[in-house]
Amino acid sequence: MIDTVGLVLKVGLSLAAVLGVLWLCARLAARGGAGRAGGAVEVLARQQVGRGAAVTVVRVADRALVLGVTEQGVSLLTDTDLEAVTAASPAAPSAAGGAARTALDGTTPAGPAPGRAPAGPLAGSVLSPATWRAAVDAVRERTVRRA
Repeated sequence: MIDTVGLVLKVGLSLAAVLGVLWLCARLAARGGAGRAGGAVEVLARQQVGRGAAVTVVRVADRALVLGVTEQGVSLLTDTDLEAVTAASPAAPSAAGGAARTALDGTTPAGPAPGRAPAGPLAGSVLSPATWRAAVDAVRERTVRRA
């Protein structure tokens, strides 16, 4: 009987020590996570393009990097100004005061008609197809070779 009480006491103290260490680790992890929110790197958008591939837009300081992400690795597709990416989103107000956006070749990018908000629950979000069309148009505009 005395051996059983001693064993239960040892197991209880060991369990309390393990739970105390886990609690301490959780507190330290929570404190470290709060500092990362204002970090220099932030994922702005991500779009799956295949089973194991995605295109990701990442903010690094005042630049936006468009990355190709696969299971094998990450590659830089293009590097652009942060303003160009944020201006490409349909939710951003246009600098022209609501006038239609026009690319350098005179075409109008795909997206909602000027003055009309896109319909649907995903309008203006990262999940909206119109958002990605505008982002692709902005990247295409910056990467087209001109004669």
